[in-house]
Amino acid sequence: MAASKLDPYRNKRSAERTGEPFGASGPRPRLFVIQQHQATRLHWDFRLEWNGVLWSWAVPRGPSMDPAVKRLAVHVEDHPIDYADFEGVIPEDNYGAGSVIVWDLGRWTPVEDPEAGLAAGKLLFDLAGHKLRGRWTLVRTHKRDQPEGREWLLIKKPDGYASADTDLSDESVLSGLTLEEIGRGSRRAAAARRALARSKAPRRVVSARGLKPMLAETADAPFSRAGWLFEVKYDGYRLIASREDDEAHLYYRSGREATALFPEIARALQALPYQRIVLDGELVVLDDEGRPSFQRLQRRAQAERPRDALRASVEDPARLYVFDLLAFEDWDLRPLPLRTRKRWLERLLPSEGPLHFAPHFVRRGAAVFEQAQRLGFEGVVGKRADAPYRSARSRDWLKVRGRRSDDFVVVGFTAPRSGRSGFGALHLASPQDGTLRYCGRVGSGFSERQLGEMRTRLEPLRRDTPACSGAL
Repeated sequence: MAASKLDPYRNKRSAERTGEPFGASGPRPRLFVIQQHQATRLHWDFRLEWNGVLWSWAVPRGPSMDPAVKRLAVHVEDHPIDYADFEGVIPEDNYGAGSVIVWDLGRWTPVEDPEAGLAAGKLLFDLAGHKLRGRWTLVRTHKRDQPEGREWLLIKKPDGYASADTDLSDESVLSGLTLEEIGRGSRRAAAARRALARSKAPRRVVSARGLKPMLAETADAPFSRAGWLFEVKYDGYRLIASREDDEAHLYYRSGREATALFPEIARALQALPYQRIVLDGELVVLDDEGRPSFQRLQRRAQAERPRDALRASVEDPARLYVFDLLAFEDWDLRPLPLRTRKRWLERLLPSEGPLHFAPHFVRRGAAVFEQAQRLGFEGVVGKRADAPYRSARSRDWLKVRGRRSDDFVVVGFTAPRSGRSGFGALHLASPQDGTLRYCGRVGSGFSERQLGEMRTRLEPLRRDTPACSGAL
């Protein structure tokens, strides 16, 4: 059925002459995307996924966050799902010739029956994107010279996200490029290459595979210190992320690859306009209040089948808060001071999107910790601004954890490694609806003697099947 819906789209295009997608990539229910498109005239293509295709409207002046502003939206042919990732230049003499970027991306939630609304000429829905959020409506106009009803109005509904300030970024949320740059290349990348050629950064290729992250020592109390930068801890998964020769890679702190689990992060990495880049950051999934939710992140990590991961990338999208730049193109940036690496990191990342520059604060670590506690974050990490990046635990990075606790059930343990005795980490589960749901694993903090004693007590409790649901 989806194929017949796409016939008008395919009939206007030639697969041999354009790089636009012609198929449907996989299940991404309730995906929405807005693509800025410089064709004969500049416009924004507003697309909502429904039943395996993207319903599409061309909005000549773009969306407005002001409820008093009504934007014309012309209903056009349905597009394939994988068009949501398309950025590039449609060649001359092709339908829609011109530059295209992914201006916004996220999830839409219909408030009323969307098929009935499409037929009746009124759609009411919520958007959760990187730029557009809150409640919106599409209303079909009733003009006598428009018998097919192609002209609609896109209107922001009054809510906490509405604003008369309509100055929204013209950058892609995937690549960070503008329409002008999509064909000729990134000005920021060119500037970085020139500057790094004059810097003390060694000229050598750095691979993310096998790269050990730099780790922080623990501080006893919050502190403020000149020459230090302070970052919020987001209660997520540490990741080394890279784009290397058109391929994206994500690695956990353990070295295990996680690329297939988080396709939205991989897509954003592949869209970056650089041959090679290696990043360090913390992966999170935000709750409905915009705060990191460790439970949602754990649930995301359990969606291991490609179709499940693709679906989850829309339902519970992940975001990578990037706090360090380890390599760019053929330069190893790890020997450079942290403040220098961060300066280039902020310039090279998109200003909005799945790859998010993690903000930092200068000197006032105690105040940052107090605010992080108030907002419910995990804690704060202080870092020496002039420190290089070393793949080891170092007192150049000091973490201060907040007082946070919850009740969990120990359901297993990992084998000891690196000369350790007893066991490695503890597997935990939490009670949910009368059953136990796997939550993840944690370090035990036991001494060598306690590890041996606990292993002796736990060994008789071993069983053949897991005591909880979810992956161990």
